[in-house]
Amino acid sequence: MTTMELLTKYFRLTDAQEQQFAALGVLYPEWNAKINVISRKDIDYLYEHHVLHSLSIAKFLQFQPGTTILDLGTGGGFPGIPLAIYFPDVQFTLIDSIGKKIRVAQEVASAVGLKNVVCKQLRAEDERGKYDFIVSRAVMPLGDLRKLTMKNVSKQQRNALPNGLIMLKGGDLQAEVFPFRNIAEVVRIADWFGEEFFKTKKIVYMPL
Repeated sequence: MTTMELLTKYFRLTDAQEQQFAALGVLYPEWNAKINVISRKDIDYLYEHHVLHSLSIAKFLQFQPGTTILDLGTGGGFPGIPLAIYFPDVQFTLIDSIGKKIRVAQEVASAVGLKNVVCKQLRAEDERGKYDFIVSRAVMPLGDLRKLTMKNVSKQQRNALPNGLIMLKGGDLQAEVFPFRNIAEVVRIADWFGEEFFKTKKIVYMPL
């Protein structure tokens, strides 16, 4: 299966979106050779392990136009850049404390023509903006992330779910989620995507 077939199997894309997603397959290997943001063995699985994984959030929630998203600890731009391509009317702010990683995210966003992305080298503690949702991919335990981002969640609601955290996580999350079991929701990504990689992958959502 080609990389684009992997995406179009699960998502309806415009021609422009297909071109932007296809460009990632050139840009990330080029940048990764200079600045290692994806493990060397994983770059061959860019679309499945990174792009499609990021887009699972779009299966969980269709963001309304005008929604604001903070991608915390974005690394080279995941899940923020694939989501920004898929949701062109949603505003994304991508932050990471490591300058060379945020440079890759910035260069990739610019190269594919994303007008709805801002990239900043910043620690989460220092981010003062208000957002509808904070997204992250295996950045830190749920309790720590909650404490860190309470200050960043907007009171204004515009989506089908209340504002809060949407996290991509893997493995056994029972202990991590247990303290928040009455408010957090854990969703299996394998319910949407059939590839073996997603068997242990989950989305954790927590309203804040």
